[in-house]
Parts: sequence; C-alpha cells; structure tokens
Amino acid sequence: MLSKAKTIEAVHIMGEMFPDAQCELTHDTPFQLLIAVILSAQATDVSVNKVTPALFQKFPTPAALADAPVEKIMESIKSIGLYRNKAKNIKACSQKIIDDFDGMVPQTMEELITLASVGRKTANVVMGDAFAIPSIAVDTHVERVTKRLRICNPKANVLEVEETLQKKIPKGEWVITHHRLIFFGRYHCLARNPKCTICPLLYLCKEGQHRKAE
Repeated sequence: MLSKAKTIEAVHIMGEMFPDAQCELTHDTPFQLLIAVILSAQATDVSVNKVTPALFQKFPTPAALADAPVEKIMESIKSIGLYRNKAKNIKACSQKIIDDFDGMVPQTMEELITLASVGRKTANVVMGDAFAIPSIAVDTHVERVTKRLRICNPKANVLEVEETLQKKIPKGEWVITHHRLIFFGRYHCLARNPKCTICPLLYLCKEGQHRKAE
C-alpha cells in the first residue's frame, strides 16, 4: 500500500500530467450538473454533452422538468444508454427537489441521496463541483487507478476506496484529486491498455512494473 506521502506525490504528478483536469460535463447550474451526472451512468460524458444543451433549453429548471411529459424527456435523451429509465428518474428527481427542497438542489450527502437515481458517487460530484464542498467521488476510473497503484486495498469496496482517499489526501485537495484520478484513468491508465511503458508513476506502481516485465 502506498503511504500517505507517496499517495500525495502520485496525485501531484497526475496534476502535472493533466493541469486542466476538471468536470467534463457541460453545465451552468447545480441542477444541470446533477441531471448530467445522473445521465452519465453507463454513458460517456461526450454522449451526455450532446443531449444536455437541448434538454436544458427545453427544461431549464426542476419545475420545468418535473412538469414535462416523460415521453418528451425520452425524446430529448434517446441517443444515450438506458434513456427510458433515465427519463423517468430525472423527472422524479426534479419533482422531489420541488416537493422537499423548495426547488433548490440540496447540498448534503444525506439529502442528495434521497433523490431518484442519486447515490454517493453522484452526490459527491455535485457537492464538490457545484458547491465546492470537499468530497471525493469514486467512479470506475478512480477505483481502477487507486487499486492499481495500491493507494487502496485491491479488495476494497467503493466506500472503502473513498474513505482511504479521504485519509491520505488533504481535505482541501479532495475535489481536484477526484478530477486528476479520473483524467489519469480516462486518458492514461486505461482499463485494457494502460500506458505503463511511458508512465511517470511507474516507479510507484508494482502492477505497472509487472506488466512492463511481461
């Protein structure tokens, strides 16, 4: 397992590799970010960004989306995966925001996860990127990278990965660390063909060293 110091060192190197790491989902408001993150489940950010501008132009607020016929919502997002269920979920999510939160996206984990289709990962993204609340969202990239580098135990579940990162990374760096890990996983430490031979973190990565030796 990488020490706290080595973990911070690794994340800072990722920052040098990807100095512009940030949320790649197009949004102007916390509500738009929330909906975009829900839509991004099992879909790429690129595919979500293709449908959200028109979606938000038609339904810019929780009230507008809650009042929209689900068929109209489906029509707007039909190019992304699971669009039928996602249309129902974002409509229900919007209605819950109207009914329970006065039309405003809540800012706490406890409240966010009461919304339709919102789990810890989505809640952490919204807290961090919409409200600048220290948080670390663990998606497939974050989980893969932290386990390959042995920042986290390879057998850790998603919550344990999140808790380990919170212990090893200074709280003020949680949000940017989340983005650096995602960019590193998305564009360098790929699931099937990681770029181990040109990786500046190879000296810290036992799995990468093993791959290179094969």
